[in-house]
Amino acid sequence: MMPTQTNVKVDGWLEAVDRLAGGHLTLLSLWADPPDVKMALLDEASGAVSIVSYHCRNGQYPSVGVKHPPAIRLERAIRDLHKLEAIGASDTRPWLKHTAAPYEFLAAEGEALHQIAVGPVHAGIIEPGHFRFTANGEFLVRLEARLGYVHRGIEASMAGAPLDGAAKFAARASGDSTVAYGIAFALAAEMALGIAAPPRAIYLRALMAELERLANHFGDIGAICNDASFSLMHAQCGILRELTLRAADDYFGHRLMMDIAVPGGVVRDIAADGAAHLGTLLAEVRRVFPQLVELYDNTASLQDRTVTTGIVKPDYARQFGAGGFVGRASGRAVDARRLPGYAPYGDLKFEVPVLTAGDVNARVWIRIREVEQSLALVEQILAALPGGALRVDLPSRGGEGLGIVEAFRGDVFVWLRLADDGSVARCHLRDASWFQWPLLETAVEGNIVADFPLCNKSFNCSYAGHDL
Repeated sequence: MMPTQTNVKVDGWLEAVDRLAGGHLTLLSLWADPPDVKMALLDEASGAVSIVSYHCRNGQYPSVGVKHPPAIRLERAIRDLHKLEAIGASDTRPWLKHTAAPYEFLAAEGEALHQIAVGPVHAGIIEPGHFRFTANGEFLVRLEARLGYVHRGIEASMAGAPLDGAAKFAARASGDSTVAYGIAFALAAEMALGIAAPPRAIYLRALMAELERLANHFGDIGAICNDASFSLMHAQCGILRELTLRAADDYFGHRLMMDIAVPGGVVRDIAADGAAHLGTLLAEVRRVFPQLVELYDNTASLQDRTVTTGIVKPDYARQFGAGGFVGRASGRAVDARRLPGYAPYGDLKFEVPVLTAGDVNARVWIRIREVEQSLALVEQILAALPGGALRVDLPSRGGEGLGIVEAFRGDVFVWLRLADDGSVARCHLRDASWFQWPLLETAVEGNIVADFPLCNKSFNCSYAGHDL
């Protein structure tokens, strides 16, 4: 998946913006490599990825977000982090940079409206984010989220770091997707260096990725049901999640499998008896999970809370290039394992489940179907697992590369530029949440205040992966 790279002037940049706005391309990401700004674009018809680069004059570039709203928050982040201005931007408020000045939330007009402020500190052990609701009685007419509270300067910290050190930063961008980030960073580094990981490493990466997907989907399905006051599902799904995490610890030495997928391959093989033990895990999941699915499907009080709640319109999912269960529940049939695709998934058989209702229920069912697909993928990977080396040596040279990997909540994008000595000159990470948080704001409109936790959990956007 070698992208085309083009340096453009104003006309070429504006042409790319018009193609985005017209729906001919999908925005993968927008970032700064000062004094340049870059856009990564996906042609969903062909699977081709291209990078368009614009050299900023006087620290300015033509706004993308003014015509293509998914770029707005990325532009605001570029302004905060690199002081490059998007000319003509419709929103110039700070995003990641929190100052003492009051934050100006967007206004809502109408009779009998009131505001409800929630966060950034929440009940429970969750990440910080502020939600400003505007409601008419119990019905929500607007939600605006303010994030950035977990901005840690990860990209700045990666600059100048050796590859192995930078890989540790990438793996900690969002801990629940540490395997996906590790693989995406490794793929970007391998493209930049012109090398390939050994076949066994590629299959072990996929095995870890599917275990990570299973653990997170089990947790999400249970937590969504818990927010609808159905704690039995929460408890039973929690058991399956815990069994999966313990299995990961047994097979790879870490519950989250952190720091195992690295540039050049993997640093640890599966335990000697790992394949047999994985078979035991799969058998237990196949025994219990169908019963939980039947319980979910046949509990009328639960369906009453999830069906038609928190709808994301298919047009919005397409416009924002929404990945994962958010996009696929609203008709966007895109999975990075297939489009643009990466090894070893081209040699494995799996389906990409798609629904069109776009509600909480649809997002639950996408997770359910993905669990079923991941179970089959784990079996295929174990059956086809090749022998051989785990990692190749890394040369010390410069280059550019990118990696796009399907994490449990959608596509993770990593772009990397290496200096001549092989250290990181610049790295950009983009979580699926960048394009999902704005859709949550649209999904809650017209719902009651009490259904926000249900809608929010059905998205399960990452705060840390978004704020970086």
